[in-house]
Amino acid sequence: MPGYYHPEHLAKFGAIAEGNKDLAEKFFDWYGAVFREGALGEREKALIALAVAHAIQCPYCIDAYSKTCLEKGADVDQMTEAVHVAAAIRGAPAWSTASRCWSMSKRRECKWARP
Repeated sequence: MPGYYHPEHLAKFGAIAEGNKDLAEKFFDWYGAVFREGALGEREKALIALAVAHAIQCPYCIDAYSKTCLEKGADVDQMTEAVHVAAAIRGAPAWSTASRCWSMSKRRECKWARP
């Protein structure tokens, strides 16, 4: 069975305009503005996008922003560090919420708490 992800689909991203050209134009205007140089540079924005792409696990975004990062002058070390930041933020809630379980267990508020 073929997978859901097909790299050739990424090149067809602009085809979303077929459903509603007016809304697509608004989206692409906004999207372009988001990634233009501002308080953050284009390279930094590309690294953020790459990290978020990994956090949300979007293979199309990972492909697109890996390429964009390299085009904007990021190197593999910077890209890897950005992905590690995303992984740390993604994983941290599991540890921070574990403290709730430990706290409940100590107060015997759950039926599985140890005597």
